[in-house]
Amino acid sequence: MMLVRPLLLAGLVGALVWAVAQNLALGTARKQLDQTLLLTERAVEAEVERLRSLPAVAAEDVRVRNALSGSGPLQEANRYLERIAVHAQAEQLYLLDARGETIAASNWNQPSGFIGENYAFRPYFKDAMAQGQGRFYGIGVTTGQPGYFLATRVDAAGARGVLAVKMNLGALQAIWRTADADVALADENGVVILSARPDWEYRALTPLSPDVLAELEVTRAYEGTELATAPPLLAAAPDERNVTGEGWIGRISTMPSTGWQVIAARSTAGLRMVALGAAALAALATLAMVAMVKAWDQRRQIIALRLSQSEKLETMVRARTADLAREVEARTQVEIDLRATQEALVHTEKMAALGRMSAAIVHEISQPLAAMEATLSAAELGVDKTDAATTRRLGKARGLIRRMQRTTKHLRSFARKDVAERSLIDLRGPVASALELVSPRARDIGVTPLFQPPEEKVEVMAGAVRMEQVVANLLLNALDAVAERPDAQITVTLTTGNGQARLCVADTGNGIAETDLPDVTEPFFSTKMTGESLGLGLAICKAILSDFDGTLDITSDLGQGTRVTVTVPLALAKEAQAA
Repeated sequence: MMLVRPLLLAGLVGALVWAVAQNLALGTARKQLDQTLLLTERAVEAEVERLRSLPAVAAEDVRVRNALSGSGPLQEANRYLERIAVHAQAEQLYLLDARGETIAASNWNQPSGFIGENYAFRPYFKDAMAQGQGRFYGIGVTTGQPGYFLATRVDAAGARGVLAVKMNLGALQAIWRTADADVALADENGVVILSARPDWEYRALTPLSPDVLAELEVTRAYEGTELATAPPLLAAAPDERNVTGEGWIGRISTMPSTGWQVIAARSTAGLRMVALGAAALAALATLAMVAMVKAWDQRRQIIALRLSQSEKLETMVRARTADLAREVEARTQVEIDLRATQEALVHTEKMAALGRMSAAIVHEISQPLAAMEATLSAAELGVDKTDAATTRRLGKARGLIRRMQRTTKHLRSFARKDVAERSLIDLRGPVASALELVSPRARDIGVTPLFQPPEEKVEVMAGAVRMEQVVANLLLNALDAVAERPDAQITVTLTTGNGQARLCVADTGNGIAETDLPDVTEPFFSTKMTGESLGLGLAICKAILSDFDGTLDITSDLGQGTRVTVTVPLALAKEAQAA
């Protein structure tokens, strides 16, 4: 039952789409057939009109009139009609006397010539004698070739006759068959006289009445054909301009000039295939949609079942919430202890690596360096003021000694583990102090760091001196990065948001390679090529910030600059009040 309903729905939709698609295809096909009808009518009319006036024009010639009245030689009329037929591209041109006997013809010198033949039984002769003009389509009784006959009455010196022209329309039929144009031409009685389909020739569109059959037999219009026994082409009488046959549909129209009927047909097999294809696609799409809806409904039921189970589980979860809360508290305390232990282990590991070396360097070098600097200062005082070279050498030696003192100072700062004392500070103060500290270095390079402090306080729980050390280290690194850049610029920004204070130091220096970024905060790692750096600055900054629950983030584009972001939690209201 569950499978039958979707199949019924798909069948109903497919039938509906088939009907709509078939109607659309039929409408499109009829429009195309109308265009074919119009082109075919114009082609037939053009061919007929080409020779319509030829009998009347040729009848005005004196040789034709003399031949009809018996006052002139018939041979001259024969040659004249022969030349006119050749120039006008008419199949035959011939002259009949009042009894319907041919007395002159364009084919006078051919075995199947018309001279001596009597055509009084032909309708075109009777109509021309009675009304002055006559026309008729039929198979020639002499040649056995079909053609369209146009006739004009001729009156000459008391004699009366008819001048007729026979047109061969087979060229049109050949063109239709070559172009695969499914068209046909029927006479005023509904008999197909020309057709792109050979099996349609000399078949009636609808059953012919006995009177019409008798008249066609008298006029011998289609002598030698099976017109009387051949079945009609149309399954039903034409509905306005629509006609239908076995396996085809068509459009029909009547030519006013000749009374003939033009039929443009098209096979219905292709149209049925298009409609069936559209119906099949629609049925498949319907089945797919039904499957999607069914899948969605099953998914909804599964979700509802899971929600029901979740409610049951929630009751069990509440029962254990109290136990879990106590377990969480215990684990939290364990994590705090473990973090403290890990920090101590990390520091111990660093000190194990630097222990003996740092202590020996600081102890053994600090005092000799201080003594050497004092000695050089005394020597500098005793040197003759005019001896500039010696004074310069002593100053250079003192500079090297101060460099070694800075190295021992960095080692002592990195190896010492201070207690992170916190107090409520305004970050604007340490930033301003750090800018003032690095101003001599900035002036030497020719760069002025840009800093626009915020109007409101940026209060955090940290140490003012250690935060000043962090900012100064970042500024000195930025100054070193832009020292040799022509477009040097350093920007310092201090903002707040999401409970955090953010300090950004951005420069337009050479930047840091992407492969070096993960290692820049490691101890003794440096990208400076001068050898003046121990690679401890960023490591010390990261250690200081970790004591204040802060972070250090570095982004850089090689050749464009570096951006260092320091993030420290803002002081809470209760912390500010306690401070």
